[in-house]
Amino acid sequence: MTTASNVTDVNTATPLPTVVTPVVSSGGRASRRRRMPLGEQLVEADLLTRDELEDALKLQASKGQKLGEILLELGVITEDQMLPFIHRQLGIPSVKLREGVIDPNVVRILPRETAERLTALAMFSVRGVLSVAMPEPENLEHLDELERITGLKVRPVFAFASNIQRMIVRAYEEDFAVDTVTADMDESAVELQNESVEVDLSSVESMVDGSPVINLVNYLILQSLRKGASDIHIEPTRKHTIVRFRVDGQLIEVLRPRRDIHAAIVSRIKVMGKMDIAEHRVPQDGRCQVAVEGKEVDLRISTLPTVLGEKVVLRVLDRRRVTFNLDKLGMPKESLSKVKKLLARPYGLMLVTGPTGSGKTTTLYSALELLKSVHRNIITVEDPVEYQLELINQVQAEKSRQLTFATALRAILRQDPDIIMVGEIRDGETAQVAVQAALTGHLVLSTLHTNDAPGAVTRLLDMDLEAFKISAAVIGVIAQRLVRTICPKCRASYYPPADFLESIHYKGDKRRSFARGEGCRDCYDTGFQGRLGIYEVLVIEPELREMISAGANVEELRRWFRANGGSTLLDEGLRMAEQELTSLDEVMRIAFAE
Repeated sequence: MTTASNVTDVNTATPLPTVVTPVVSSGGRASRRRRMPLGEQLVEADLLTRDELEDALKLQASKGQKLGEILLELGVITEDQMLPFIHRQLGIPSVKLREGVIDPNVVRILPRETAERLTALAMFSVRGVLSVAMPEPENLEHLDELERITGLKVRPVFAFASNIQRMIVRAYEEDFAVDTVTADMDESAVELQNESVEVDLSSVESMVDGSPVINLVNYLILQSLRKGASDIHIEPTRKHTIVRFRVDGQLIEVLRPRRDIHAAIVSRIKVMGKMDIAEHRVPQDGRCQVAVEGKEVDLRISTLPTVLGEKVVLRVLDRRRVTFNLDKLGMPKESLSKVKKLLARPYGLMLVTGPTGSGKTTTLYSALELLKSVHRNIITVEDPVEYQLELINQVQAEKSRQLTFATALRAILRQDPDIIMVGEIRDGETAQVAVQAALTGHLVLSTLHTNDAPGAVTRLLDMDLEAFKISAAVIGVIAQRLVRTICPKCRASYYPPADFLESIHYKGDKRRSFARGEGCRDCYDTGFQGRLGIYEVLVIEPELREMISAGANVEELRRWFRANGGSTLLDEGLRMAEQELTSLDEVMRIAFAE
C-alpha cells in the first residue's frame, strides 16, 4: 500500500510534486530506513561515500548546522537527491523552492520580519490551509505562532534553510507580485516609437480602466530585457494567463496575471504592433519599436488563435545583446580560419545549418559584417528581416505580396549583386536559383535545417538538385548549436561514471572531474547562465566533390569528414565540457553520440 501527498494551489491549479512514501510493517525495509540517520541512508543509497559523511559530521560538530545543509555546502550531493530521503524521514512534503511554486498574493500574509525570524515562507493557500516552507517543520512553537499571526491552519512543508532565506529576499521584492508592479510602474518606462496617429488607444484602455494593463505590458518588456530573454510567451489557460520568458533557450514562468484581463493584454500588444484588434480567428504578425530606459528595442509580434483565446509571442530583438563579429562567436581558431577562407572566395554557396534557435542568423549577419564594403553590392532576402545592417540592401519576403524567396532571388540577380544572402532555403525552387547564382559568379550565403554539416548535401539532393550541381556550387557548410554555459554562482564539480563517458565516446581521462550547475536563484534553478556556440565546419575539398558527384550517401561523407581531421559537434561540445564551460548533460542534449 502507498500514500501520496498531492498539494494543489487553488490559484494556480498546479500540483506540487511530492514523493510517494511507502507504508509497510515495522519490520519492513522502508521502516528500517526511516529509523536510520540521514547520513547512513545516503551512504546506503550510494549517494555519499563513508569518507564524505565523516568529513560532513566533523564540520557539523564545529558549525552546529543540520547535516543536510552541511552536505549542500560541501557540494557532495544535490538538493534534489536529498529531498526524497528527508521526505521519508519526516513524513511530510519536501520541496525545492522556486518562483513557480509560490503564490505572490499569499507570500505577504506573513510579515517579512516574521518570515526572516522564523525562517518560514508562506507558499500558497488551499481551502483555508496555508502551506509554509520551513527547515524545522516539527517545531510546534513556530507552527502555533504562524497560525496565530495568519489566522489560518498551517501545513508545514520542508525546505532547506538556505533555500528559504534566498527565496525570502526574492518573494518580498516589489516585482514579485503582479498587482503591485502594475499599480506602481510608470507608464513612460517603455515608450512606443513612431506610433500611428490613427490608432485609438482609448478603446483598449477602457477595457481595464487604463493604466494597469499598459503598465503590465511595459513591465513584461522591461523585465524581459533585464533577464536577457529572447521571447515573451503570453498564453491563456482556463484560470489564468501564463507569461513565460525564453532565457538561454529555455522557457521559465515569470507571472500569472488574472484570466479576465487576457483579452486586454492581447489587444494592447496588437495596438503596439499595428494589428487588427477586432480579428481573433486568424494568426497575425506585427512589429514595433519601443524605447526601454532610453534604448531602442525592436519587437516582432505573432498571435495564434487557440481554443482558450489568443496566444501571443513577442520576439525581443535587442541589438545591444548581439555582436555581429565572427571573431567573437566563440569559434575555435582552426574553424574560424576555415570560415574566413570560405568567405574570401569570389563565388560559391556557403550554408549554415542547424535547428531553429541555433544562432544561424547571427552567424550569417557576422559574415556579412566582415564582407560589407562600399565597393560591394550585398543584397539579402529574409523572412523576416530581424536586424537592419548598414551598407546592405535587405529585402523582406512576404507571401501576401507574392514575394517569395525564389522570386526575390531572381529579381536580386538582375540588380548586379556581388554577394547574396538568402535567409533560408526552404524548397526546391529556392535551392535551384541559389545554386544557379553560385555557379554564375556570385557568393551566396544561406541556411538549411539539417542535423550536421554532411547532412546538408543529402538535404539538397532531397530537393531534387542534381549531384553534379551540388558538388560544383557548394564550397562549405557550417553546422552549429548553442550550448548553455554553467552558472558561475552554483558551479560544482562531480565525477561522471566511466561507462557513461564510454557511451559518448569520450577519449580523455575517464577519472577526471567535470562541472555542472546545481541551480540557484540567479539561474532560475537551471544551473546555466548564458550560451556559447559550437561549430562543425566542412570545407568541400576536391576529393569530397568527386564523392558527392558519384552519389556518396551521408554516412560516407561523415566518415570522410572524420577521417580527414574534421571536428564534429560532439567533439566540440566535449572540448567545452573539459574546459568546464558547460556540462556533459548539456552536450548530450544538443549533440548526438552514435
